[in-house]
Amino acid sequence: MAIKFTKYHGLGNDFILIDNRSSSLPVVTPDQAIKLCDRHFGIGADGVIFALPGENSTDYTMRIFNSDGSEPEMCGNGIRCLAAFLADLEGESRNQDLYRIHTLAGVITPQILPNGQVKVDMGLPRLLAVEIPTTLTPAQEKVINQPLEVAGQTWEVTCVSMGNPHCITFVEDVAAIELETIGPKFEHDSAFPQRTNTEFIQVVRRDYLKMRVWERGAGITLACGTGACASLVAGVLTGKCDRTASVELPGGPLQIEWSDDQRVYMTGPAQRVFTGEL
Repeated sequence: MAIKFTKYHGLGNDFILIDNRSSSLPVVTPDQAIKLCDRHFGIGADGVIFALPGENSTDYTMRIFNSDGSEPEMCGNGIRCLAAFLADLEGESRNQDLYRIHTLAGVITPQILPNGQVKVDMGLPRLLAVEIPTTLTPAQEKVINQPLEVAGQTWEVTCVSMGNPHCITFVEDVAAIELETIGPKFEHDSAFPQRTNTEFIQVVRRDYLKMRVWERGAGITLACGTGACASLVAGVLTGKCDRTASVELPGGPLQIEWSDDQRVYMTGPAQRVFTGEL
């Protein structure tokens, strides 16, 4: 069976997008996704994203397989790419710039702006330990500046869920972090029963953060949208940054706002790379 695909990236966080609107089940298995994401023997990507029919009065459903075959609840850069992909699929019949997307993390609403950027209402951050989930504090408490022993070093961490788990730690110099060594140890630490994404944040100014990320199921990536959102929330909770800031990732900047209505908004690019057929 031939399957058409389009590759997109959001600040270098790249995905294989598949039009799956004719079925409620992904047309590619997790094992096949691993092969497709291989950068030497496949197309190469951080994940495979499927545009499925909507559920519960939404326009579409998003599912994603990471490059290791696992399925995350949501992906911030991925949903921007999905919005751009849907706009391309709809073509001249397109009559909207805002989509209601059903995800495993709830309903997410990306909006394509006139300048081509995509602004996403990422919803409310979840802050209780049981919501992350993590065992670092009692279930109904927040996880702010908690000590965590990893690789023989004690880190102060703040945990936030944006529908998927994030462990954020603030450092003096993100470039000095040996991410390929320390990242997997955070991801698989026993304090995180569903594993975790880990963000290392350097505060340059209260409105400007530098970030490097180890993503659960994908490893080192050039950008992580949910991670940027979680990091700004963590910065506000710890008094280190303003409620609106530019978060600089290796692939480029995202604009993040934790608004007065407590919802988090992310704005950034989504770019088509090429199309093909499997």
